[in-house]
Amino acid sequence: MINRRKLILSGLAGAGTLLAPRIAFAAAETDRRFIFIIQRGAADGLAILAPTGDPAFAAARGDLAANAASGAKLDSLFTLHPALATGAELFRNKQALFAHAIASGYRERSHFDGQNMLETAGTRPYARDDGWINRLLALLPKGESKALALATAIPPALRGPVTVSSYAPSRLPDADSALLERVAMLYAEDAQLAPLWSSAVQTEAMAGAVDPGNGRGGTATGKLIASLMAGADGARVAMVETTGWDTHINQEGRLGNVLKGIDEMIATLRSDLGPAWSKTVILVATEFGRTVHVNGTRGTDHGTASAAMLFGGSLAKGGRINADWPGLAAGQLYESRDLKPTMRFEALVTEALSAHYGIEPERFRRTVFPDYA
Repeated sequence: MINRRKLILSGLAGAGTLLAPRIAFAAAETDRRFIFIIQRGAADGLAILAPTGDPAFAAARGDLAANAASGAKLDSLFTLHPALATGAELFRNKQALFAHAIASGYRERSHFDGQNMLETAGTRPYARDDGWINRLLALLPKGESKALALATAIPPALRGPVTVSSYAPSRLPDADSALLERVAMLYAEDAQLAPLWSSAVQTEAMAGAVDPGNGRGGTATGKLIASLMAGADGARVAMVETTGWDTHINQEGRLGNVLKGIDEMIATLRSDLGPAWSKTVILVATEFGRTVHVNGTRGTDHGTASAAMLFGGSLAKGGRINADWPGLAAGQLYESRDLKPTMRFEALVTEALSAHYGIEPERFRRTVFPDYA
């Protein structure tokens, strides 16, 4: 259960912030929904969307190439990882789009710097204090705007002038109803705390009895997100943090497990959002990719370009792969080791979300990605 005592403690913290583990939400006055799932740790795009049609792929990947080839073949070049069964189904139904050889403007291989660049879209790490999703919120209709984060801290992508609060499930025992009533009475005359308390109670009601556990269960997390995005008062933009993508050792099994979690999350969102699925776009992306060649521990190391995935009933031009493929032969690699970037992350987001929200693409780019030329 989402715990009421945690809500009390969080409300007392003030400033509209409720503490939380791993999911971030933001809302604005629109029926459209957008969910950003960030893969923290550098997900291997060459395994997620394997270029099995590239003659150099099998030689570079060795035993790992065999597992990649067992997934759904999407075209003559690319095969989707076998753990992404829902993703393959959505692709066939034109509700998925995959992009490859994609990267932000970052070209080093630090997780923290790469994630900051992905989330803020600045010219260098930590050059901006605001995130691109917060800048997106400024473009959406105003009025009954609401921003909510389930995270230990507001992620950089959601930071900025548009207010975002946070919320967390708790393992503490439930507070009894008498205590809740007394706290409500205590806050009633306080201009700052009264609305915070009201918002906390409303968020708990939206979350219902869903328990996301340790944050790793794809189905449970999907149910929690859907419950918090339901109804007129629900969130309209969400960010989900996922981990487990830094696969230096024994990549095959570890990657399959986290991809299965993503696939379960997408499947649950599709079912639990109901009619709202037709107005939803989901973006899955990572800070950078991994090396083309396998290391000595059956894993891969930090690389450059990777793959990104888009899902949803509102997705424009689904059922295709967006890739200017650079090739995997020795002379085609970035710094002789990585997949070379041929597409910018900002360009993919601009194309997908300007269509989703009906915003003129150049206006979208100038506001959401002002540093991207």
